[in-house]
Order: sequence, then C-alpha cells, then structure tokens
Amino acid sequence: MIFSHRMLLASAGLSLLAVAAHASSQEGPSFKCSGQTQGSIEDLICHNPDLATQDRNLAATYDAALKKAGSRAKSLKAEQRGWIKGRDECWKSDDKQACVQDAYRQRLVELQAGYGLVKGTGPVTFDCGQDGSLDATFFQTEPASMLGTYKGQQSLLLIAQSGSGARYQGANESFWEHQGEARVTWGYGAKELTCKKTSG
Repeated sequence: MIFSHRMLLASAGLSLLAVAAHASSQEGPSFKCSGQTQGSIEDLICHNPDLATQDRNLAATYDAALKKAGSRAKSLKAEQRGWIKGRDECWKSDDKQACVQDAYRQRLVELQAGYGLVKGTGPVTFDCGQDGSLDATFFQTEPASMLGTYKGQQSLLLIAQSGSGARYQGANESFWEHQGEARVTWGYGAKELTCKKTSG
C-alpha cells in the first residue's frame, strides 16, 4: 500500500515532502502563526487544534460570504475586522478558549444566515396587531438561527432551550413561538408583543 501510494503521488507530480508540508499547513489556522505574540489570542489559536479548525472553517465561510456580498462587500470587510478585534478581547476572559469558541460559533452563524449560505425557511410573517408585523427566516445553522425583521430593524437570534415551542434569543431580542403564536421582544427594554403567524 505504501509503495502504490508513493507511485500515485509521483504520477500526480507531487513529492511526499510537498504533501506533508501541505497537510501540516492545513492543521493550523488560516493566518500565519510565526511572529504572533506569546499569550495573545492568535497564539492561543495557533496552539489549539480545535480553535485552528474553527478559524479555517470561518475563513472559508467568510470567503463564500464575500462572493455573495455584492454591494455589501465593503461593510462585510469592516464587520469582519471588527469581529476579529472583538475576538481578540477574549484575552480578558477567565476562560479564553471558551470565549474564542463562542466568538467563532456566533460569527459562523451570522455569516451563514446573513448571506444565505445555508438552507432557510421563510420569510414567515407574524402579525402583531397595532404594533405591526415581524418577518422571520429560519436557518439550519449550528446552532439553529432566525433572522428577524421588525420595523426595519434586522436582528439575528440563536435557538435557546425551551420547554415547549421554539425559542430564539438575540442581544436585545427574543422570539418564542408555540402553535402559531409568538411572544416577541424587540429592542432593549421593549414591551412583549403577542404576534400570530399569518404566512409561511
């Protein structure tokens, strides 16, 4: 098997040394690890295989989002720079690894849902009576997510534990649907709305 594998590589014009170097490079993150400050978040990622894998996955997802961004490409690049700055603030956390993992997890979902990189269901419209209506699109991300728009304000919510129905939680928004009725809070300190599913 070893001999035949070598023959196959040779026929493809590749040396075993080149293949080994390529495999090694794929074990690290998407950025260069040489010259990183010891103790920095980048250094932590470079020395943690799980975080390095998350970084490569995110880099690939970001590239896919850029290809679909169109006129939003400039703002996406700015958002990504801001996200990296925020990720690097994890050095202040008591559990740096968990903080970085959460940062990658959240950003991956934002890109997948925000740029339609995964399958979505919707938009589904919920009528909130005199308070207007809310449009929600649900995505099969990991974890599951919902992109909601209410009065022109869009927000990404992640699925949360719930005894019944489907509950999603954002920074200052919450959405809990059960049997076609949703309890919605949209914005810091906002009142809870009761909305009924009308389409989707």
